[in-house]
Amino acid sequence: MLQCLFFTWFAIFHPFYVSVTEINHNARTQAIEISCRMFYDDLEHVLEKQYHVQLDIVKPANKEQLKQIMNDYVHKHLIIKVDGKVLNPSFLGYEIQEDGAWAYLEAKGISKAQKIEVHDDLLYTEHAEQINMLHVTAKGERKSTKLDNPDANAGFNF
Repeated sequence: MLQCLFFTWFAIFHPFYVSVTEINHNARTQAIEISCRMFYDDLEHVLEKQYHVQLDIVKPANKEQLKQIMNDYVHKHLIIKVDGKVLNPSFLGYEIQEDGAWAYLEAKGISKAQKIEVHDDLLYTEHAEQINMLHVTAKGERKSTKLDNPDANAGFNF
């Protein structure tokens, strides 16, 4: 009984570390639309460590500086190839929703997407237990996978 109580307590109070990235090929607009959700406190901490700055993601003193730092971080840690070509998506911005920070990116001029490869090691330096979920949609079909730190690569064929 005591052991069961311990595991229940552990499951409830042990923190979990997960990000969710949605990648959507929009055939109508010929674009790859990307949204990444990370816990904002984890993101804030990793950005402060890697960029040697003091940040407040929820109420930034310099929102443009924060956007530039987030853009740089996401581009370094989320690399997407479509049909063998590495994308350089534009950083559209971010927003805070509850305990999450959403980053939005878009790559234009992508008429088709048969093979999408993703390297996603967002927040891996922050938590050894980090899990990154990927949801990729193309040709009306949605595929998903889970990447457990240190695994950072996934491929999707449509």
